[in-house]
Amino acid sequence: MLTVSTSDRDGAYHHGDLRAALVSTALDLLETGGAAALSLRAAARACGVSAMAPYRHFADKEELLEAVAARGFADLAAVLGAADAGAQGAQALAAQGAAYVTFACRHPALFRLMFTRPCRDPVGSEAYRILERRAAALAGSGMPAEDLTLAAWSLVHGLAALILDRRVPLEGEAAEALARRITLAFAARLTAEG
Repeated sequence: MLTVSTSDRDGAYHHGDLRAALVSTALDLLETGGAAALSLRAAARACGVSAMAPYRHFADKEELLEAVAARGFADLAAVLGAADAGAQGAQALAAQGAAYVTFACRHPALFRLMFTRPCRDPVGSEAYRILERRAAALAGSGMPAEDLTLAAWSLVHGLAALILDRRVPLEGEAAEALARRITLAFAARLTAEG
């Protein structure tokens, strides 16, 4: 949520939460123009603050990109959590798979950024923990929960990457439906063997 800048009688600008505004603005810039369009200066301009104001919150563009990626993982966790809460068992895993692919398709530049940041640990994220909890609930004797988690993540992440790279020509509801079908088939097979 952006807070509008206000000016005082000296003409100086004040921002309610500049850090959050810069991250939100950077997300918008990323989605509309890609990583090349994103800079601290561009984010500052879009927020209506001086070019130096972002440096109070970010040392450089890389720190801003890291904050944007972290926001992406938080948003992905919210999407996966909602999908998981709406179903049970293998259906919940399928709902997570569909939500993951849909998130990637709706936010392709953010999705790519999230998984290209060298310091970001997706396995340590809340999004991964949501998948891990569901996998642990489904794991049988046939596959340890850790392996099931990684296999399920690999399945939907690979599908998302193939769709974004236009190797699998699907969009929107068709991509979501395919993710749901293959994740459900994967989970059903594992629970039947367990």
